[in-house]
Amino acid sequence: MKIRSATPDDVSLIFSFIQKKSEFDRSIGAFSAELKVSEDKIRNTLFSKIPFAYVLFAENGKSTVGFALYGFRYSSFAGQPSIWLDDIYVEQQVRGKGAGTLLMMRLAEIAQENNCTHLAWNADGRNTRGLNFYYRLGANLIKQENNQCFLKWIPKANI
Repeated sequence: MKIRSATPDDVSLIFSFIQKKSEFDRSIGAFSAELKVSEDKIRNTLFSKIPFAYVLFAENGKSTVGFALYGFRYSSFAGQPSIWLDDIYVEQQVRGKGAGTLLMMRLAEIAQENNCTHLAWNADGRNTRGLNFYYRLGANLIKQENNQCFLKWIPKANI
């Protein structure tokens, strides 16, 4: 399995993973709104002069089995950036086989390369398998409101 960064040729693939992630979130009751994303919006925001987010893919042979969509935030008080993980999704048939871990480890490397203080994200509290995965990595629950868990991860070996 390998991790690679998305290119403009991947717009349709990114769109398909966003759709899969929204379907998963719907299945656990975490998302009920209408998707407003489109391939044009992805192309214009992720592959413009100033990208607003980045995408990593997990590939197993010729199959793309997972993705992570992230961006950078900046803290004026710390004087350093951090990474905000907006979405991570791994195909159900390969969950537990290392794709999610590889995506997270690559994010940790990107954080280290960019002098980030940490990675942070929200997860739905009903996604117990996902939360357990994050806790095994060493992520900490910072705050929980209703079913939204705010997590923070400072990988010990990397950042």
